[in-house]
Amino acid sequence: MTDTAPLQVVCPVCSAINRVPGHRLADGPVCGKCRNPLLNGQPVSATDQNFMRFIQKSDLPVIVDFWAPWCGPCQQFAPVFAQVAREVSPRAVFVKLDTEANQQAAASYQIRSIPTLMLFHRGREVTRLSGALPKQQFQQWLSQQLATLS
Repeated sequence: MTDTAPLQVVCPVCSAINRVPGHRLADGPVCGKCRNPLLNGQPVSATDQNFMRFIQKSDLPVIVDFWAPWCGPCQQFAPVFAQVAREVSPRAVFVKLDTEANQQAAASYQIRSIPTLMLFHRGREVTRLSGALPKQQFQQWLSQQLATLS
């Protein structure tokens, strides 16, 4: 794939599918429908209603944090996830899914412990990891996984 090949990017606000040339990802592309930024470096809060759209319709790698509000390790990991999202953007999309509020999506991926991190690429699960990681270990794990994607 060349840098000019258009990539599908799902809007974090309205869930519209946008086509963005690969070489323009870092230029702050906006949604053609709602005009909000597509890749602002912030984790997207997904729901049962839009979760599959982010997984299946994004050409970018999607890193998902399955978490719950009552989970201490989840709360401790949240700032690390957000910080790495800012650093890795626009090369990947970071999604958070509250397993308490969105039990259907969590059940469909058989989430048994939280936090669970999953990496998806073009609709398929690439890998998963259970447990919160310190920032350096999360960055290392993510770099290794992203390097395997073509």
